[in-house]
Amino acid sequence: MLYKIFIDPFVQMGMAPDLLVQTLWDGLVAGVLYALIALGFVLIFKASGVFNFAQGIMVVFAALTLVGLHEKGVPAYVALAMTVAVMFALAVGVERLMLRPLVNQPDIILFMATFGLTYFLIGLGELVFGGNPKVMIASELGLPKGTIDINMLGGFVSLQKIDIAATVIASAMVASLAVFFQKTRVGRALRAVADSHKAALSVGISLEQIWVIVWFAAGVVALATGIMWGARSEVSFALQIIALKALPVLILGGFTSIPGAIVGGLIIGIGEKLGEFYWGPLLGSGIESWLAYFIALLFLLYRPQGLFGEKIIERI
Repeated sequence: MLYKIFIDPFVQMGMAPDLLVQTLWDGLVAGVLYALIALGFVLIFKASGVFNFAQGIMVVFAALTLVGLHEKGVPAYVALAMTVAVMFALAVGVERLMLRPLVNQPDIILFMATFGLTYFLIGLGELVFGGNPKVMIASELGLPKGTIDINMLGGFVSLQKIDIAATVIASAMVASLAVFFQKTRVGRALRAVADSHKAALSVGISLEQIWVIVWFAAGVVALATGIMWGARSEVSFALQIIALKALPVLILGGFTSIPGAIVGGLIIGIGEKLGEFYWGPLLGSGIESWLAYFIALLFLLYRPQGLFGEKIIERI
């Protein structure tokens, strides 16, 4: 039994290196997309200190808006621009109607407000676009189809073109947002708001503008995530379940760290695929659905602040 758990999977990796590369590639794609989802959570948490439970449904709502507009006869790229405008309107509405009235309230109240936002977006999405699964307009947006087969290591590795595009686009978005929030004036303002709302206000930083910016950025990230995940499967309300994988990613990387979201996403994505392929037959199918949360539990026990999170020291 110990041999099958600790030795045999690694023997299989050595005997079939092409399958190992294929598994690593699938994990890399999933990990980058998990990191993109987690990034939306990180942006809002850094600006307000509140975990946005609605980020998952924002992914679904953005994708439904895009597909729904196209179904009504709007050209694909015009629908994309209109969806971006809808996410901006959502950011303004959240700031005006939810965040502004609840400023300086306990974090748990803002957290519960995001629950309300979740069910509002679910109801609005079903009312306007219906509850049936939809097909993402991937080809209309210029996303590639088909596969690329590469001969290597005595076998071949099959790469889906949509996965390559998703990895490149998601990586570019993550890198761009990281640079934007690290090097620009808005990014410095965001870090100031994250450190202290009162201190930020004292130097003339507008909380309202910062909140709109980060919620809009999170909305754009949600739209990109919805397009990529929708192109790989379909657009339905079940996509919000995928967004829950951002929880273990955030626990691993730290709730306030953009690099942590990237590293955590890769660890979870690759770890899931390796666990499912090599240890799944031994431990039972479906290991991919719970392994991420098991890894997160280990981190909570031994490093609760995550790999890149800051330790919180309180005087008693």
